[in-house]
Formats: sequence, C-alpha cells, structure tokens
Amino acid sequence: MKKQQRHTKITRKVAGPRGQTEVPIPGRRRLDVKKPNVAIEIERSADPARIRAALGRLRTQRNAPKQLRVPQPNLDRAAEIAKRARLNVTVKNLSGTKRRTVRQ
Repeated sequence: MKKQQRHTKITRKVAGPRGQTEVPIPGRRRLDVKKPNVAIEIERSADPARIRAALGRLRTQRNAPKQLRVPQPNLDRAAEIAKRARLNVTVKNLSGTKRRTVRQ
C-alpha cells in the first residue's frame, strides 16, 4: 500500500542521517524506521486496529528499544492499547516532546 506524502516526510525526519526507512521484516511487512539502537513505527491514524498492527510490526524487533509515534490526541489511547498488547514500548507524539512508557 502506498504511503501518504506526509507519512513519508515524518518518517524521514524521525530517521535522521543514520536511520533507515522502510526496513523489511518477516511476513512481507516493513518497519517505518530502524536506527542503530531503536526501532520506530509511526501511526497517524486513531484506529485501534491500525495501532495494534503497528505494535505487531514493532514486536518483531527483539534486541532494540521500541517507539510508537502517534499524534498527540491519540497518545493515551495508543498507550492503553500497547498495555493490553503486553509490549514494552515508548509511545511518543510525532514531534517527540511528550511520551508514555508502557511496561508489561
């Protein structure tokens, strides 16, 4: 599925100079950003099913800290979904100024 132009722009900014974008993962899927020491997935939708799918893509990264980036109004909702999914992840807003740390 083709990504929106805004999603691509946010992904490139989050990746920075050393990060990779659209990294292949098992199951013919792609991770949005893989930096040397962190895996990042960006989900701009408020749909719980899409947030769960993004968490599933992050789950494949065993040895890296995981971040889920969502718009600020969805921050608490995404943290609650991550808690129910039993995944250690940091949920941040798109600009990275606010965060919720979720532990199993």
